[in-house]
Amino acid sequence: MLRNFFQHVLESLKSLRRNGWMTVSSVTAVTVTLALLGAFLVIILNTVKLAQDMENNVEVSVYVNYETDEDEKKELRNNLEEIPHVESIDFSSKDEELARVQASYGDSWDLFDQDNPLLDVFIVRADDPQYVEDITEEANGMTEYVHDASYGEDLSDRIFSIAQRTRTWGLIGSIVLIIVAIFLISNTIRMTILTRKQEIQVMRLVGAKNGYIRWPFFLEGGWIGLIGSIIPIILMYTGYNKVYELVNPILERSNFSLLQPGSFNWQMNLLLAVIGIVIGSVGSAFSMRRFLKF
Repeated sequence: MLRNFFQHVLESLKSLRRNGWMTVSSVTAVTVTLALLGAFLVIILNTVKLAQDMENNVEVSVYVNYETDEDEKKELRNNLEEIPHVESIDFSSKDEELARVQASYGDSWDLFDQDNPLLDVFIVRADDPQYVEDITEEANGMTEYVHDASYGEDLSDRIFSIAQRTRTWGLIGSIVLIIVAIFLISNTIRMTILTRKQEIQVMRLVGAKNGYIRWPFFLEGGWIGLIGSIIPIILMYTGYNKVYELVNPILERSNFSLLQPGSFNWQMNLLLAVIGIVIGSVGSAFSMRRFLKF
């Protein structure tokens, strides 16, 4: 059994060498397809990551009534901490809020240095973005101390919707692209098999079983997929590192970030190699159905 397997492996390698131009054509098809798939996956996965960062940055701002004293603020904080799914609470005084606004909008707010119109605010984070609306409703119910509580409903709901659509369409797009890749590669490999139609028929005439005929072609498809993944892997590794170095520092200013290159590169490289082998082998199997009964 093992001896036959190694014999099939050697036969598949000889076949690649023997059918040079068709091998190059098939490898080129795999390379282009995997490069497109890799670029698409990088964009989709990082878009999902940014959408998650947006979700996680959604905060509930609980504005405190003007007349609330320090003891009442402590009581309000304790009440907020008891709300389910509250992960953390930070306090920002009205003076700190004014300084932040002045830093953002400039000298036009300097007029309010002596008469600050802003309110003290508790910044509440949820342990899961889906609970920010519930937390906001609970906080608004504390009318004795709370002037208003909000999380920027319109913008936040739009962010949640974009994040969900990105995940859904990203998954659908990846599946469609993989199916298209299998179709393209199977057609390319079918051309290779058509040029060897006579060889297959001779093998059948001398009594070779379908499995014996099929295995070299199946392995050949796997080799084509593996070789075709080399260039996309190199492009992925070098290109993503460069993009990360250029783009991530800009995103970090807004508390966003791309997926870190270290583990992400290795996972993507392994994924591209596996996808290349799988679609090459599956494409070869589909192509062989015309000549053999599986």
